[in-house]
Amino acid sequence: MFLVDARITGKRLVARDMYVITMHAPPIASTVLPGQFVNIGWSPGPMLRRPFSVYRVDGERIEIVLKAVGVGTAQLLSMTQGDRVSCLGPLGHGFEFGAGPRSAVLVSGGLGVASMTLAARQAASLGIRVTWVHGARTKEDLCSESDGDDLIWATDDGSKGVKGTAVAAAPDADLVLACGPNRMLAAVAARWPEAQVAVETYMGCGTGVCLGCAVPLKRGGYDRACREGPVYRASDIDWATLPSHLSYAATP
Repeated sequence: MFLVDARITGKRLVARDMYVITMHAPPIASTVLPGQFVNIGWSPGPMLRRPFSVYRVDGERIEIVLKAVGVGTAQLLSMTQGDRVSCLGPLGHGFEFGAGPRSAVLVSGGLGVASMTLAARQAASLGIRVTWVHGARTKEDLCSESDGDDLIWATDDGSKGVKGTAVAAAPDADLVLACGPNRMLAAVAARWPEAQVAVETYMGCGTGVCLGCAVPLKRGGYDRACREGPVYRASDIDWATLPSHLSYAATP
């Protein structure tokens, strides 16, 4: 884990109101794993840092995905090239690929794309064939960037790709990885209990101290999403008691 004075080097639009911010953070770029995240703070800004999945790595730079869904993310999006943020990471437990899978399905909904690019590239480097299924409300909300051997779009209104959910549109595979709204992840758990899912929850410290990111477990008790997660086996989570409306990739 590193605390980096990261310099913003770029920003681009990838879907309606969805942006990718690039920042120079060499120690994090060289060590981050798929599914891990960073906790970002800035001044003047919110009292608590904001968690963001690492979307891509490009040399010494990392990228995050966000929407202006609150005052904090609006402030971050207003920054320009050369501005600096305090970036803590990489944090959390990421995706595991193990040995043996020949095919992988990556299922993402909305801002859930934030966890998938690194995962797609890692799987490809291991010789795993990747199918990425990305869903959103409309075609304007679909991220314009993707990785993998095959790509399947899904929209609620049928304006692009399959009409319906990403979960329904996805084929089966040896390995299933998912990130998106918790309601979507609950559907993933129902179809693929052994899938790995990156859960959405509010976070404060990002290091396991504040206990603000508690995730209810089927076996009883709670885990900390920032330490034991954010990636879990889908069947381990008590989805009935996990709030369905939170946004992990860009917390307001």
